[in-house]
Amino acid sequence: MPVQTSRRPQSLEPGSPGRVPPIIPTQPGHGGRGPGGGKKRTKRKDPFWAKLTVIFGAVLMMTSGVAIVGSKAVIGQATSSIDQGNLLGEAGKTDAEGGNSLEGPIDMLLLGVDARERWADDNVRSDTIIVLHIPATHDQAYLISIPRDTEANIPAFAKSGYKGGTDKINAAFFHGAQNGGGWEGGAQLMAKTIKQMTGISFDGAAIINFGGFKKIIDALGTVRICVSHEVPSHHMSMVDGKPMWNADARKTGKPYKPVVHKKGCKEMEGWEALDYSRQRYGLPNSDYDRQQNQQQLIKAMAKKATDKGMLTNPLKLNALIKAAGKAFILDTNGVPIANFIYTLKGVNGNDLVTLRTNGGTYSTAGNGREKFNETTMDMFTAVKNDKLADFVVSNPSVLSTRK
Repeated sequence: MPVQTSRRPQSLEPGSPGRVPPIIPTQPGHGGRGPGGGKKRTKRKDPFWAKLTVIFGAVLMMTSGVAIVGSKAVIGQATSSIDQGNLLGEAGKTDAEGGNSLEGPIDMLLLGVDARERWADDNVRSDTIIVLHIPATHDQAYLISIPRDTEANIPAFAKSGYKGGTDKINAAFFHGAQNGGGWEGGAQLMAKTIKQMTGISFDGAAIINFGGFKKIIDALGTVRICVSHEVPSHHMSMVDGKPMWNADARKTGKPYKPVVHKKGCKEMEGWEALDYSRQRYGLPNSDYDRQQNQQQLIKAMAKKATDKGMLTNPLKLNALIKAAGKAFILDTNGVPIANFIYTLKGVNGNDLVTLRTNGGTYSTAGNGREKFNETTMDMFTAVKNDKLADFVVSNPSVLSTRK
């Protein structure tokens, strides 16, 4: 049974339960300074549109020195193009867990699909599965990636006629989408499966179409990505110097060669950044490496969105909001989006912590499937008890190694 959590906000004082101290000893990007070392971080404010992307767990476009602008009515108008649906089904928080109140910890399920026009709506699996946790202090955000090949007991789902069974967790979306269940059904069965596995109930969910991410990056211009291991693309080739899907490249009848992502840091266009984030074949830790690369992409998009000029140029800003709106389907469990935004006004981009399951490497259950190790299960328990900050400090190996 899920642990019932209190929805009363905890203390906002640094070091209180639910918040990682300003500096974590081994957290990438902090130069190894321990708690109490270095300068105290100054809290920054973010514009209303930036909060949207925290909810989505995608662009996370946090900025500094810009106050929240606009009323809730203005925010509602700006977000009106975002598709909404019932993605949680039975996995939403119960009244005992706080229902649709936003006064306590907030947990969201983020599902990435790589949908293409030639694929049917019921023939898609969610290979990117992320739990977004925001503690009751509402001043930090955590991303936890779940491996696509994790073995799961997927429960029966009447909406699609699925009888239940054991499969890779990414199949939950597929089984829920069958027989008219659609993407909503897929998300509902995935949420139900994860709740059964971890005990975590959700305040909201989002389906992220990674094809839509390209448009967001194009609106940003480029993003800086560091390739940790050289890897040839499993999906794209170059034809006459232009990137194409492999199937389309073959149809041209022209010579083509695979796109190769070479080790090192560089500015990537949308197609290249998305293609790199999709790769798992040829990487030492396969899907675990891909999870960290996708988390790196999220953070790179956040950093680029804060570039000088992006925030003050109305055309760029509008293009960014428009692109983001087309990349998501959102479920806020009946809470207006504007309320979510105002609730998360204390979160900024520097407060994003990316975490990994199983230490970022294989923990096989046999038959090509993964299982959660003891540390990972303890991490999920810490999420549902809103004790994740303390857990991370005690278990720094869960931190992602990608900056």
